[in-house]
Amino acid sequence: MTVGTATSPTPPTAKATWRDYLSLTKPKVISLLLWTTLTAVFMAAQGWPGETFVQGLWLLTVVSLAGYASAGSAGVFNMIIDRDIDLKMARTAQRPTTSGLISTRSAFIFGLALQVLSFAALWVWTTPLAAWMSLAGFFTYVVVYTMWLKRTTWHNIVIGGAAGCFPPLVGWAAVTGDLNLFAGFLFAIIFFWTPVHFWALAMMIQDEYKEVGIPMLPVVHGDRMTAAQIGLYAIYTVVLSVMPVYFGAVSWLYFFSALALGGWLLWLSWKLYRYVMSGGHPNKKEMLPLYLYSMLYLALLFLAGAADRVLLT
Repeated sequence: MTVGTATSPTPPTAKATWRDYLSLTKPKVISLLLWTTLTAVFMAAQGWPGETFVQGLWLLTVVSLAGYASAGSAGVFNMIIDRDIDLKMARTAQRPTTSGLISTRSAFIFGLALQVLSFAALWVWTTPLAAWMSLAGFFTYVVVYTMWLKRTTWHNIVIGGAAGCFPPLVGWAAVTGDLNLFAGFLFAIIFFWTPVHFWALAMMIQDEYKEVGIPMLPVVHGDRMTAAQIGLYAIYTVVLSVMPVYFGAVSWLYFFSALALGGWLLWLSWKLYRYVMSGGHPNKKEMLPLYLYSMLYLALLFLAGAADRVLLT
């Protein structure tokens, strides 16, 4: 895959600041990834993640900083690879890599440094498995999603979205040094939740994806197919979210939280489906509630899991 070279001219006197480099890491995206990582730490530890307060605080600090660095590194490489299409989309045209404020070489060095430091910190101060899980998430996002699937198939976010499933595995492995069935459920919940969340966004900005030739589902198969798929994946997500109760990994606090949170997710998905099937065309007003709630849903579900494992299970 070749990377586009078109950039918007930047004034000769403009110099990149730390804020510009920070923006390369996509902080808004990382916040939810870090939340699932840290809540998984408490789920795995079933309490404070350390024999002493200081040990637990050190583990949380390392996992937070290393997790941010790894996910941020993936964001940097994503911006490098997608410079050509980012320049053509209104919401991404002013990124430092597209404007020329930060050169490809500088961005590459920055992204590589973040990934190396992240891997080393997790390996030395947590567990090797946590380091490998973090690297697997980076590889999935950069290579599988960005370089391979994003521009070739509408299944891009279904398969490539697995990148966002690795953070809770990092948090779990950082505490235990291994993975179990419950950690697998955390992975699966995010895997099936991702299309619901991302296709809601894709429906809002499908004209931009169409203009740059990215085959997102609403561009390829239209609004009705997308609304139906969102509903289907919402059902998968809710069913998976309650299954850990059956295996005794969590108890009633998580169970009722999952039912309540999942019920609203299903309702918003059904509401969208009815709107589209009646001939409505998705716009920001119609899509924003589902898009925003999908993020709140995942954050609260993982919070419920952590609270249940710490207080009750």
